[in-house]
Amino acid sequence: MQFSPETSIAGHLIRAYAPGRITINKEVVTASVVLTRERILHDWPPARFEDLSAPLIDALADLDPEVVLLGTGATLRFPDPRILTGLYRKGIGLEVMDTAAACRTFNILSDEGRRVIAALLMI
Repeated sequence: MQFSPETSIAGHLIRAYAPGRITINKEVVTASVVLTRERILHDWPPARFEDLSAPLIDALADLDPEVVLLGTGATLRFPDPRILTGLYRKGIGLEVMDTAAACRTFNILSDEGRRVIAALLMI
């Protein structure tokens, strides 16, 4: 899906997504990625939903988000709750959705100035 032209005044934007690729600004990403307004973390290890683990999710808290959007790939899948407890204990909001929805939601929350992280598994 292609998005409309940029309206945000600062930060990274997801411009398009499709199976096997996410376009962030003008960069095409082809693997799982973590995105904030300021940073693109290309080295996020999980390649598949089954690779998600508590340490990978807990590490997202180091980026000081108020909310984490977890994009679970082509379909919405809920991780084992034990994987997510670290974020909950720190008072960090978490929304689990398919990656397409997480891409759209990231742009909205980022444009509102929220401290949002999108942790995206590839579609």
